[in-house]
Amino acid sequence: MNHLHPHDDSHAYRFCPRCGGALERRLLKPSEPERPVCTQCGFVFYIDPKIAVGTIIETSGGRIVLVRRAIEPGYGLWVFPGGYVDRGEALTAAAVREAREECGLDVRLDGLVNVYSYPGRAPVIVVYAATAIGGTLCIDEECLESAEFERSRIPWERLAFRSTHDGLRDYLGGVRHTIPS
Repeated sequence: MNHLHPHDDSHAYRFCPRCGGALERRLLKPSEPERPVCTQCGFVFYIDPKIAVGTIIETSGGRIVLVRRAIEPGYGLWVFPGGYVDRGEALTAAAVREAREECGLDVRLDGLVNVYSYPGRAPVIVVYAATAIGGTLCIDEECLESAEFERSRIPWERLAFRSTHDGLRDYLGGVRHTIPS
């Protein structure tokens, strides 16, 4: 579950987005990590986290919907539907959109499972509990297959990410929070 993601490569930035000067890593404050700073104009390049949403969808039969990834990281492994939030998009709208795009289901969001972040990783993952209310289970270009799993049959050893494991564990443990407006 230690799959690298391209958004975790903050060290890969070499040039200033403002002037094109070389970036070097500097410690600006003792309590913060080193940051890329332009050697020519002094621009501090703050590498912000990426916000992602995931949706743990329960079907009318009480099964959990998972999709098998057709892209890296985690190619061939299982996840609940999810993806990155677009700038200016509401988290809940992104969760509903990603569920529809990745597995063809329309969902009703029932609660917030939890928010996950991990040291050294760029994504912050917001996971929702949802119920399928329409659509037909299918796949998109990012998925090899989609399936409904009985709770006792979740492929724990074939989950793509730590957040997938943690989200499912919390969901199955009954963790639910009210969705903030």
